[in-house]
Amino acid sequence: MASLRVGIRPTSLVDPRGPRFGAAVTTVVLGAALVTGSAYLLALQVIVFALGAAGRPPYGVVYARLVRPRLGPPAEFEDTRPLRFAQAVGLVFTLVALVGLTLSTSLVTALFTAAALAAAFLNAAFGICLGCEVYLVLRRATSKTPIARTVPNDRTTHPRTEVAA
Repeated sequence: MASLRVGIRPTSLVDPRGPRFGAAVTTVVLGAALVTGSAYLLALQVIVFALGAAGRPPYGVVYARLVRPRLGPPAEFEDTRPLRFAQAVGLVFTLVALVGLTLSTSLVTALFTAAALAAAFLNAAFGICLGCEVYLVLRRATSKTPIARTVPNDRTTHPRTEVAA
């Protein structure tokens, strides 16, 4: 796994195409949950966001094992901290939607599911990670240490770069 020294602790880096793949799958799952009103699909996505916030994104594992080997090396890498924050924000939104579904408050369920769906779609389609941007704004406002979201890949000549998705 590649790492970048920022401050004192090393930071994990990932291929940015992995989170976009995960956002595409999330868009499909949340879209289906919104259309069908399925508590199971919403609960599944809550679990996925919880694992992603803990640093173990299941869709990232699928990307790393099935998709990444078929692609060339990434042009740059992303810091995982903004991504994990975005997963935590998605967890909060889908958890509120799931609680709303169990309490039969369809407006809350629809609004929070739609908000999470919109954020996932923006990331999947355009590479705009809203949670990541919020993290960076908060980090810049509260820290003296500069943070960059991406780092150029200086190992583009190695097609089998071992970087977590």
